[in-house]
Amino acid sequence: MGNLRRTAIALLFVMLAVSNASASENASNPLAAVNNLDLRGQYFDLGGSDRIDFFADGAYMATEKLKLKYELHYWNTDVTGTSEYGLESFHFKPIYFPTQGKMGAWVYKAAVGLEWIASFGDEDKGIGSGADQLAPLAGMAFVRDNLVLVPLVQHYTEYSGPDVNLTAFRLIAIQSLANAFWAKLDAKIPVDWENDNAIPATAEVQLGKMFTPKLGAYVDGLVGIGTDRPYDWGLGLGVRMNF
Repeated sequence: MGNLRRTAIALLFVMLAVSNASASENASNPLAAVNNLDLRGQYFDLGGSDRIDFFADGAYMATEKLKLKYELHYWNTDVTGTSEYGLESFHFKPIYFPTQGKMGAWVYKAAVGLEWIASFGDEDKGIGSGADQLAPLAGMAFVRDNLVLVPLVQHYTEYSGPDVNLTAFRLIAIQSLANAFWAKLDAKIPVDWENDNAIPATAEVQLGKMFTPKLGAYVDGLVGIGTDRPYDWGLGLGVRMNF
């Protein structure tokens, strides 16, 4: 497992080093053809305890049709009753765009991908799931004027560690606004087949602004939905660098 972790971190820094293109699409869209690095922090109220997730969230366009996304997460949480902290997970997600075209007034782009999630967490400290996972995905991006709609579906299963069997349905809407602002809604409805078909649904609202073509910032508001919600509410801040 130690070699796997070192490989994951090495991949992150290699991709950071080679990212060198400019981007015109909004990087909050996971299917955007962009090179970017976001540095983010999110606070979650867990209903009696809390968690702070610090993470790097970036992407590199290897070719016009192949995007490489990556995330590295570091948690601080008191879910066990004492403050614990440490690396939680590394995510590496190749996304391939097989086709694009027009559908009436909408421009569309199809996407398929596979996410690899390497867990660094310690379950005894309340950090992470302890499961290394693979998660195939499929989705479409639809663009019309200043509006982007992205429906996605992704299935998560473990290849080591505790059992994971979860299908997540996701809808992202991004509206470009005046003066380089944008607004985003990200609704997620996972179905946890391993835990009595629980639905830990969440929604995120994001408001951001690009100060220059290469530098921006945003705030997140997050809320858990339903009786199976993974958290009650959350707040986040992010800084975006396009390359």
